[in-house]
Amino acid sequence: MSNMRNEHPTGTVFVLVHGAWHSSWQWAPTQRALAGLGALSLAVDLPGHGFDAPTPSGYYAPGQPGLATEKSALAGLTLEECAGAVVSALRLVRGHRKVVLVSHSAGGVSASLAAEQAPELVDELIHLSSVVPAGRPRFADYMEAPEQAATTRGQGLMVGDPEAIGAFRINPLSADPEYAEELRQGYYHDVPAGSFGRWRHALSPDLPFAIPTTPVTLTRERWGRIPRTFIRCAEDWALTPAVQDLMIAEADAAMPDQPFTVRTLPGSHSPFAARPAELAAALVGT
Repeated sequence: MSNMRNEHPTGTVFVLVHGAWHSSWQWAPTQRALAGLGALSLAVDLPGHGFDAPTPSGYYAPGQPGLATEKSALAGLTLEECAGAVVSALRLVRGHRKVVLVSHSAGGVSASLAAEQAPELVDELIHLSSVVPAGRPRFADYMEAPEQAATTRGQGLMVGDPEAIGAFRINPLSADPEYAEELRQGYYHDVPAGSFGRWRHALSPDLPFAIPTTPVTLTRERWGRIPRTFIRCAEDWALTPAVQDLMIAEADAAMPDQPFTVRTLPGSHSPFAARPAELAAALVGT
């Protein structure tokens, strides 16, 4: 079966990697739109996300006891494991003529490392307002940049000490309306408040500590040889346009062989929720 698949390749397939606290199912509206454009897609659940995501023991209990202090079940999860999940997904679709690896937000860290490890499995990279650790090795390096701090929102969302609990924890189930609105403003501000609840409740509370803090080494010979596109989100308050532009410029300076093609979408950090049809069109380049 494997040989037949490689001898008779099909068309383009998009491998979709979600960002922090998200999962494969947030891509569903975009996948429907991609299907309408004749494109295949596979959405990945990174370790610690999706239906198998562990939650703190008091997360669903009244008052959420221990939420700010309980050690995360993801504390020992490594970036290598996350990148390995992406490589496994890429191997599943290797029989297609063109494989496009799409990453959103923090998913850019795992996707970039996967592409560095297995560039032969990727024909194009698309970063959807996602981290590009080519100029600076850690996601945290860009989150601490002045370009990020200037207009970012959602800084008061973290629960507990990330280093102590082993995760960057948020509380999507918070009963505090101000907290919920801060979460919406930071990540989904162009999704109506009335429908945001469903998106909010689909989030997981823990992002493994390793993802923002582990250095990634990308090389010109491997990651740098893959054609790449960056889709900017013009009113993004989670990963600001200024820091998106900084990542693009620094990646192009470090890896000049395949400079970014840049496209821009209007709106927030989450176009898969606010404008999935426009996002699908941008992915296929129409």
